[in-house]
Order: sequence, then structure tokens, then C-alpha cells
Amino acid sequence: MRQKKFMKETKTTKTTHVLPPDTNHHGTLFGGKLMAYIDDVASIAATRHARKPVVTASTDSVDFLKPIKVGDSVTLEAIVTYTGRSSMEVCVKVTTEVLLTGETNVAAISFLTFVAVDGDKTAVVPEIVPETEEEKWLNETAQNRAEHRKARKKHSQELAEFFKKAY
Repeated sequence: MRQKKFMKETKTTKTTHVLPPDTNHHGTLFGGKLMAYIDDVASIAATRHARKPVVTASTDSVDFLKPIKVGDSVTLEAIVTYTGRSSMEVCVKVTTEVLLTGETNVAAISFLTFVAVDGDKTAVVPEIVPETEEEKWLNETAQNRAEHRKARKKHSQELAEFFKKAY
């Protein structure tokens, strides 16, 4: 029987100040910079859960909802929402705060998949246990996201074959 861990045990938070070198010509945080922050905080949550090395299997989605402006702070909260045998789905919520007024907004939502590894093989991870209503909802809706992930991966593999032949 697999070990079990509560979702709250995986929660990882990172806050940083958005400075001019982090922004584009619109004065907003580079999307790629935010994606790097997302991958970083999500990998910490996944490693915390597995207590094994992890690799990013996919960035399933990054939905940019609000701009993150220079001078704001950006906070990323990651939590493992679902586990398979060796895989983990991680949700990252990104909020921005106008530091001079205290106004906050959800700026982005992202889902990623990580796989725990042991050398060249996958490693078994503990089962995730949701407790709150929000955690239960994230856990229950994960199967639907997993089906979309599988379909997208199949399509990507077909595209890879197409490009292999086309170029």
C-alpha cells in the first residue's frame, strides 16, 4: 500500500518584487520569466511531495489573466492536486499585488505534470489526500485535465512525425 500525504503538505509559496530588468517594453513581467517562476515553485511542491528527484513532464497550461507590472509583487502558490503512480499534477496560482495600494488580483493559473525518478526509472509517489472543499474540487477535476493532457500529447506526437517528414 502506498504512503499518503495531505495536499497542504505540498504547498509552496514564492514572492518576488517585479523589477525593470524583469519586464518587457510594456512594463509588464516577461511571460517567459513568469513561466520559469512557475516551473520552479511547482518543482519544489512536487519534490516536497515525492521526496525524490522530479522532472517536468509537461506544462499543461499557463493562462495569463492580468498583467503583472513593474513595481508590483508577484506571489506564486503551488500545490500537488493529483497523483498517479509516479506522476503528480501541480496547480500554481499567481497573484499580483500593487504594493502601494494593497490591491491584489489573480494574474495567472497554471497546471504542470511532474514525474518522480530514481535514476533512469520512474519512482512511486505517495497518494495525495485532499481535505478542504477547494482541494477536493481540484482533485476531482484532475481526471478531466489528465484526459485533455493525453489527447494533447497524442496530437503533439502526430505533429512531431509530420515535422520529421516535412523537414
